[in-house]
Amino acid sequence: MQLTLEDVQQKAGSQVLLYPMSLAPHPGAMTILLGVTLAGKTSLMRIMAGLDRPSQGTVRVDGADVTRVPVRERNVAMVYQQFINYPSLTVRDNIASPLRLRSADQVDERVHAMASRLHIDHLLDRYPAELSGGQQQRVALARALVKEAPLVLLDEPLVNLDYKLRESLREELAGLFEEGDSTVVYATTEPAEALLLGGYTAVLDAGELLQYGPTAEVFHRPRSIRVARVFSDPPMNLFQARRDGQGFVLRSGLRVQRELPASAGRADIMAGLRAGALRLEQRPGSVALEGAVKLAEISGSDTFVHATTADGDVVAQLSGVHRFELGTRVQLHFDPAQTYAFDAAGDLLVAPSYRELPREVA
Repeated sequence: MQLTLEDVQQKAGSQVLLYPMSLAPHPGAMTILLGVTLAGKTSLMRIMAGLDRPSQGTVRVDGADVTRVPVRERNVAMVYQQFINYPSLTVRDNIASPLRLRSADQVDERVHAMASRLHIDHLLDRYPAELSGGQQQRVALARALVKEAPLVLLDEPLVNLDYKLRESLREELAGLFEEGDSTVVYATTEPAEALLLGGYTAVLDAGELLQYGPTAEVFHRPRSIRVARVFSDPPMNLFQARRDGQGFVLRSGLRVQRELPASAGRADIMAGLRAGALRLEQRPGSVALEGAVKLAEISGSDTFVHATTADGDVVAQLSGVHRFELGTRVQLHFDPAQTYAFDAAGDLLVAPSYRELPREVA
C-alpha cells in the first residue's frame, strides 16, 4: 500500500503538535521517524494509524482519502514502547488474537511460524505475567506482525529493553521486514538505531519535518544544522568560522583548507565535524585541535573524549580503550575533507563525500 500524508497539521488547543508537512513512506520499505522526545513522532503515527484526525491536511491510502476513516476500519498493526498483552490469555492466544476469522489450522501454523521467528515458540503455553520484559515485547511484536498488515507502525518498541536484548531484536526486526511487503514506520530517538535499521529516515524536530530520504544520504548530507544535531550521537562538533581564501578560519585563527561553493561568499559560517572524524594520530594534511581533557568515557570498544579547545568544547570518538587524566593536554587531528560547512542561516554548504568519511561513519 502507498500511504501519503498531504500537508497534515495537528493542534491541541493553541499548541501546535505538528506543523504542516507532507510525507509518503516508501511501500515495502522501512521508514524511520527520528527525533528527540516531543519531536512529534507519536502524533504523526497516530494520524497514520487513524487514531487521530489531523487538524488540517489529507491522509491517503493508495490514492483514496482515509482522513476520516477510523482505525478499526483500517488494516494497521501498531506496537508501542510499553508491553501491551492480554494478561488472561496464553502467549499462543495473544499472538492468535488478530486471526479470529481464520481456520484453526491456519491460525496454529501462523502462530507457530511467527513465534519461532521471534524465538518464543517454547513459551506458547505461558501467560504474560510469567515472562520477562523482553519476552513480553516479543509477544506484542508477534501479535502485530502475524496480521501481515500492509502498514506496520512501531513506536519506539525496544526502548524499555536492556541493551543486549535491543541489539538482538533490532537485527531480527530488520530481517523480518526485509522479507515482507509491509510498509513499516519505526520511531526512535537514537541516530545509531536509525543507521542500523537503514531504509529511509524522516528527521523531526519540534513538530517540523526537516528532511526525508534514504537513511545514509540524510546522515551523510544533513540539509541543515538542525538535521545534523538530531542525526548525530554524540552531537556534531560545531565551530564558528569565516571563509578565507581556499577554505575557512576558525575563531582561534586555525586555518582549514576546504573548497567551499561560491555562494558562501566571505560571510561567517559554521564548520561541523563528527566525533568519529577526530583521532589521536597525525596524518599527512591533517589539522590539529589542541585542548585539555575534561572527561574520558569508555563505552564498549570506543572512548569518548571531551576536551576544551580555543574554539570551544569538542567530543572525539576514538576507537579502542584510551585512558586520560583530567586536564591532560591532547591534540585531536582531523582531515579537512571530513568537515561540513553551514551558512549563516544554518543550511548546508558542503559535506564530505562518502569516500572522505571516517571508517566509523562511512
